[in-house]
Amino acid sequence: MLQEESDISLIIAQIVQKLKGSNLYAQLERQAWASLQRPEIKLESLKEDIKEFFKISGWEKKLQNAVYSELSVFPLPSHPAAPPEHLKEPLVYMRKAQGSWEKRILKSLNSMCTELSIPLARKRPAGDQKELLNKWNEMGTDEPDLSLFRPVYAPKDFLEVLINLRNPNYENGDSLSFRTHLGLIQVPLKVKDIPELKECFAELGLNTGQLGIDDSTQVPPELFENEHVRIGQKVLAEQDSAAAQQYIRQGSPTALRAELWALILNISSQPEDILYYEQLKTNVIQHDLLVDSLIYKDVKLTASNDDYYFVFEDYLYQVLLCFSRDTSVLSHFAYNSASPPKSYIRGKLGLEEYAVFYPPNGVIPFHGFSMYVAPLCFLYHEPSKLYQIFREMYVRFFFRLHSISSHPSGIVSLCLLFETLLQTYLPQLFYHLREIGAQPLRISFKWMVRAFSGYLATDQLLLLWDRILGYNSLEILAVLAAAVFAFRAVNLMEVTSLAAAEAVLADLSTLKVMPLLQIFLFATVT
Repeated sequence: MLQEESDISLIIAQIVQKLKGSNLYAQLERQAWASLQRPEIKLESLKEDIKEFFKISGWEKKLQNAVYSELSVFPLPSHPAAPPEHLKEPLVYMRKAQGSWEKRILKSLNSMCTELSIPLARKRPAGDQKELLNKWNEMGTDEPDLSLFRPVYAPKDFLEVLINLRNPNYENGDSLSFRTHLGLIQVPLKVKDIPELKECFAELGLNTGQLGIDDSTQVPPELFENEHVRIGQKVLAEQDSAAAQQYIRQGSPTALRAELWALILNISSQPEDILYYEQLKTNVIQHDLLVDSLIYKDVKLTASNDDYYFVFEDYLYQVLLCFSRDTSVLSHFAYNSASPPKSYIRGKLGLEEYAVFYPPNGVIPFHGFSMYVAPLCFLYHEPSKLYQIFREMYVRFFFRLHSISSHPSGIVSLCLLFETLLQTYLPQLFYHLREIGAQPLRISFKWMVRAFSGYLATDQLLLLWDRILGYNSLEILAVLAAAVFAFRAVNLMEVTSLAAAEAVLADLSTLKVMPLLQIFLFATVT
C-alpha cells in the first residue's frame, strides 16, 4: 500500500514538473492573477476562491485534460531506483536489438549520402527558397528526379529483425508452452488470450450498440445512432477528454470525429500553435535535408498511387517536411525504446560537442511512413491542426509500430498476439499455412506496421482508429489481423503457396471492421 502511494506521489510530481514548463501553466498563472481583481475573491479564503473560479471559468477542465493527456503516455510503473534506460525499455536484449537496428538504419542512410554525394543538410540558395515558398501549396506538381533514392528500409526488412530476436536466457531452457509456439516470433512476452481481450474490449460486445454495425441502412437510426450522436454532442459541450475517450469506444459519428479526436488528444489550436507550425515551415524553406527526398519518394510510392489518398499529396508533403524539423518530437524518446540518431558537423566526426540529432525530430522515415498521415487528411483541412493531430498520434501510438520493445502495444507484442490467437483458435489453418511456407505473419505484418492504413476503406479505417484512441492501445490491430484470417479461412485452407495465400488476402477494401472484430472476439467458441 505504501509502495502504491509513493508511486502515485512520484507520478504526480513528474506530471506537475512537466506541466510547469507548458503554455497552459503560464495561462493559468495569468488567470489566477487576473482573478484577484474580482469581487468574489476574498483574501481569507483565497485558495478555495481561486479554485472555484477555475472551476466556473472552465480552466479546471483544461487542466484535467492536460493531466489526462500526460497520463496516457506515461511509462508503465517501474522500480524507483531503475535507471532511465529502464523507462525506455526494461529488457536488456530488446534494448540491444533496437540499438543494432538503429545502427543499420543509420549506416544505410550514410551510405546513400556517400553514394549520391549529397550532404545530410544544406542551406537552400535564395532562389530555391523563393521557389519553394511560391509552390508550398502545390508541391505535388513538382517532379524531382528521385530514381537514385531508395527507402532506408521497408517493413519486410524490419520483420526479419524481429524474427531473429531471441531472449538469451531462454536459449537452452525448455519451457514447454513456449517451445510449442510454431510462429515466427520466438520471444517470451505475456500477451492476452481471448477471455482477457473480451474483458479489455468489453464495449465492443454483441449487446452494445456500435457505429460500424448499428448505423447500417437496415437498422433504423432511432434505435441507436440518433441517441449516440446526441450523447457525442454533450461530450463535446463538456470538453472532457476522459469522457470523449470512453464515448469513442462505440465509434464516433462522422460529423463529430474531428472534434472528438482533437479533444482526446488535447489539441486546441491556440495562436501560438499556428505560429509554431509557421516556424517549422520557415525552417523547411530555409534548409534542405536528405530526408526530404526520402519523404518525397515515399509519398510518390504510396499515397500518390492510392485511390483514397492521392488528392492529399500536397498536405502530406507539408506535414511530413515540417514533422522532420520538429524538435519537440524528441521528448517522446523518454518512453520510446528507440534513441534519436546523431550526426556530426562536417569535419568534427566523433566529437560529442559537435553532435546533432538527425533528422532534427529523431525519426528516419521508412517505406509507408506517409500512410500514418493520409487518413487524417479526411478529418482536418487546416494544415497546422492536421499537423498537431498527426504529431500527437505519432508520439502516442505510431512510434510503437516501428521500434523494438516489450510494451503490450509494441510491434513485437502485436506480432506475438496475432500468432498466438491464430495458433490457439484456428490451429488447423495456422498449421496448414506454416506447412506450405506461408507463415501468416509474413502476410499480416505490413497491415499492422501501417495500422491498416492503405489496406482498409477509409470509413472502416477511421472506425478502427476510433477504437485505438478509445482504448489507448494498439492491440486491436493484432485482433483485427487474426479476424481477417478467420474470415478468409475457408479460401486459405485451399491454397498451396505463399503467393496464393497473399492473393486471397490482397484486397481488404471490402471488409467491415466491426463485424469482424465482434465475431472473432465474442462469437467464437473459446
